[in-house]
Amino acid sequence: MPGYLAALALALCPILVVARLIMLRRNGTDAMHFGSTDRKDFLIPPFALVYFYVVFAGAFGWPLVGSERFWRSEAISWAAVACCFAGLLFVVSSLVAFGSSFRVGIDTDNPDKLVTSGVFAISRNPIYVGFGLVLLGQFLAFPSWIPLIYLLAGVWLFNRQVLREEAFMREHYGREYADYSSRVRRYL
Repeated sequence: MPGYLAALALALCPILVVARLIMLRRNGTDAMHFGSTDRKDFLIPPFALVYFYVVFAGAFGWPLVGSERFWRSEAISWAAVACCFAGLLFVVSSLVAFGSSFRVGIDTDNPDKLVTSGVFAISRNPIYVGFGLVLLGQFLAFPSWIPLIYLLAGVWLFNRQVLREEAFMREHYGREYADYSSRVRRYL
């Protein structure tokens, strides 16, 4: 059961983001800017699809190379589910707090207001914290080399994107962002 719930948590992440993109689009906001500042971003989706297969293979017993688990523990599996759903809570809280300011990628043409309330009063990047917790939960639920590599790569990619976004926000929001950065940590 924990494996199914961990897989569900992973499936809900892109569903929540796409639902928010659709809602914004219906209200006239083009929030999809993935790859607009760095074309290398388009290398990510194929790896993400492989990762989805890895997680669902672990949950449903599909064939998978290198799936020998590091450990088997019911307690860790349930902790993994808690980690995944804590991550989802961060993602949902981020999407709610963002309001109409949510973007996938950096919108250099029409950036919205700087969001500093809600979950953004705890972390400057709560959506990445949420995705990171989901990846950590996936590794704990399916403890093998592939999820470990994806966890490490995901953390690296999230940090890379955060640094790119912070550079833009320092330039665009100036002192307002500097003050916010001095009050709130980058992650947790």
